[in-house]
Amino acid sequence: MVIRTVGTCALAAVLVTSTSTALAQAPQLSIPDRVAALKTTLAASQANLRHYEWIETTVVSLKGEEKSRKQQRCYYGADGALQKVMIDASPAPATKPGLRGRMVANKTAELTDYMKYAVSLLKSYVPPDPAKIQAAKDAGKVTIAVLEPGKRANISFRDYQKAGDKLTVGIDLVNNRVLAVSVSTYLDSATDVVTLNARMGQLNDGTSYTSDITLNAQVKKLTVTVQNTGYRKTN
Repeated sequence: MVIRTVGTCALAAVLVTSTSTALAQAPQLSIPDRVAALKTTLAASQANLRHYEWIETTVVSLKGEEKSRKQQRCYYGADGALQKVMIDASPAPATKPGLRGRMVANKTAELTDYMKYAVSLLKSYVPPDPAKIQAAKDAGKVTIAVLEPGKRANISFRDYQKAGDKLTVGIDLVNNRVLAVSVSTYLDSATDVVTLNARMGQLNDGTSYTSDITLNAQVKKLTVTVQNTGYRKTN
């Protein structure tokens, strides 16, 4: 099953000029310095996105076949909580009569619960939590892999949320901008593997945002894709 969401409101990274200048001048910064810069960037991005609204499109697919699609308008309310207003959604499938109909309904309900669980897991990783990033650093579970010297690197956090999981954040070293996020984790057991890949976009004012997220639950052959579009400032 595949779920695509256009207009995700969660993950984003913002350009922090003072920090990025320092990073560009000192590409050999230590893990503590790099983690501190990442935490600053994530916090700044979340603060900046509170002044935007956007459209989130979510598509759920099972075994490569689209099963549902919905669009929601996303924005932050006066209380700081993320609000979502339904714009459009595909109709629920018609219920078939008899035993076969009940079996199909039960299977659909089971997949729906699984899907909700998978999506809630996704939201616990994206955007990355600065406190969990700090905890991984304190536990000595952070590594940095340079992809292009002075330009791009991956920062990986082992056991970020669960034992055996891994969160990797792709960083633009020049501008200290988050380029991508990938996750390898699982649901109830280590055999129920879930992978997540998120790409980042950038708005005209330099604000980074999550352009799309793809979650794959291999056991159920379920895919969820979340994309953000139509960003505009609200104030």
